[in-house]
Amino acid sequence: MRRILSTRRGLEIISKFEKSKILVIGDIMVDQFVWGKVSRISPEAPVPVVNVTSESLLLGGAANVVNNICSLEGKVLVCGVVGNDEMGNKLIGDLRNMGVDPDGIIIENNRPTTVKTRIIAHSQQVVRYDREDISEIALSSMHKVISYLRKNLNGLDAVIISDYGKGVVSEQLIREVLRIVRDNEKIISVDPKVSKFSFYKGVTVITPNNNEASEASGIEIKDEDTLLRVGEILLNKLACKLLLITRGEEGMTLFEDNGDVTHIPTLAKEVYDVTGAGDTVISALTLGLTVGASLKEAAVIANYAAGIVVGEIGTAAVTRGELIEAIKRNKVRKG
Repeated sequence: MRRILSTRRGLEIISKFEKSKILVIGDIMVDQFVWGKVSRISPEAPVPVVNVTSESLLLGGAANVVNNICSLEGKVLVCGVVGNDEMGNKLIGDLRNMGVDPDGIIIENNRPTTVKTRIIAHSQQVVRYDREDISEIALSSMHKVISYLRKNLNGLDAVIISDYGKGVVSEQLIREVLRIVRDNEKIISVDPKVSKFSFYKGVTVITPNNNEASEASGIEIKDEDTLLRVGEILLNKLACKLLLITRGEEGMTLFEDNGDVTHIPTLAKEVYDVTGAGDTVISALTLGLTVGASLKEAAVIANYAAGIVVGEIGTAAVTRGELIEAIKRNKVRKG
């Protein structure tokens, strides 16, 4: 069993993250967490009564991808849509405070900023409710996204499409982004929605989770044989260089266009919450690829990053220091 990534090589790759510049296009949102305790059941209905102890508002969706890239000390731009409301203003303010230029944020007056609210009690999610409009953004907004991409293209190393199905990522937008990015030989990575898989053909990297890959291929992943069949189907269907299926406690499986298949075991000691883990994976993976890591090396680095965030409750971003310490502590071997 040979090692995929030595400690020295891993640290060398991470040290170059600051040289990378990535544009994130997608559904930006606020993740609201309401924390509390449950001591009784409501007399009005068979549901728990949560006594609220604290609340937090965090960057979510594509904005969490931005947060992860910033935390890993890469350079990042963002393009998405918010409403003309308090949460939209907060998102823009938070991005500005992080040092991220908010010029790519488009405000639609008749559209609310997407907010996902999770009620957490005793380290478990009790319920989630969403405030959103998932209809496609206005055509004028889409044209502004394309214009922003063209304006900033020369300094970019990669584009990440973070598709949460909230209206920003349409077939027309993907088609335009793909044409522009491929013509300029940039990396394009996608965190996908199943309903749009056919639109992603020709991207560099795509990172579905186990359920998304099963649904997109029409084959349920139940064992290694079905996993390999799903990987082959999707890789051929999408004509991409890299398909990375994230599999929760089973780790990740990497499918490359040269036929290589690599199973990468999870590094998380305990999985508390997968919220935002996909954001972390695509951020670290794309950063790695932009600074010269091989497909396998970039996937291993993404796996280290994912192992950190799933051990925390709530949307989380991995810092460069945390990733360095994780690589120093562990050794990943090809399995």
